[in-house]
Amino acid sequence: MGGAQEVAPLLLNKLLVAGERVGRIVETEAYAGAEDPASHAHRGPTARNSSMFATAGTLYTYLSYGIHTCANVVTGPEGVGGAVLLRALEPILGLESMWSDRPGVVRERDLANGPGKLCRAMGIALADDGTDLCDPHSRVRICTDGTPPPGDPARTPRIGISRATSRRWRFVVPGTAHASRPERSGGGNR
Repeated sequence: MGGAQEVAPLLLNKLLVAGERVGRIVETEAYAGAEDPASHAHRGPTARNSSMFATAGTLYTYLSYGIHTCANVVTGPEGVGGAVLLRALEPILGLESMWSDRPGVVRERDLANGPGKLCRAMGIALADDGTDLCDPHSRVRICTDGTPPPGDPARTPRIGISRATSRRWRFVVPGTAHASRPERSGGGNR
């Protein structure tokens, strides 16, 4: 598949499918394994992050702050530990279920505009850890409808981390209203 930094912008505009729910990926963040002190894989495999060391295309889920499930796409060869955090989606199908699982949300753009919100809206749980996202029969999978990734995605520093904060490994579809935060830096690699 390639390194997390290369895969993260390529996942933009792909479809994340979970049962009858579908969302367009509009924001991602790369985590590069052993070389990245912000990565769960930085210190090697553990019981918590073992799926992060699986083959590319595996779903790695974990609890953030012990509360929010987060979903990642494993990117490296088996044993490497790179992954891309799915930060935000534009809801496409299954909105009734998304609204049901996100009570109190008023605007559609807020259904899945953050990693924990994304998992709740999509019905992705810790039990989905290790799922093959490339298998067309998996309940949770990544698909395409032919929409290409943006040619010049917005690129900013990652959000909500305390290490390696200057790395510009957060990628956003330009102009989307569904990102977790505004792009802050415009497009491209500036």
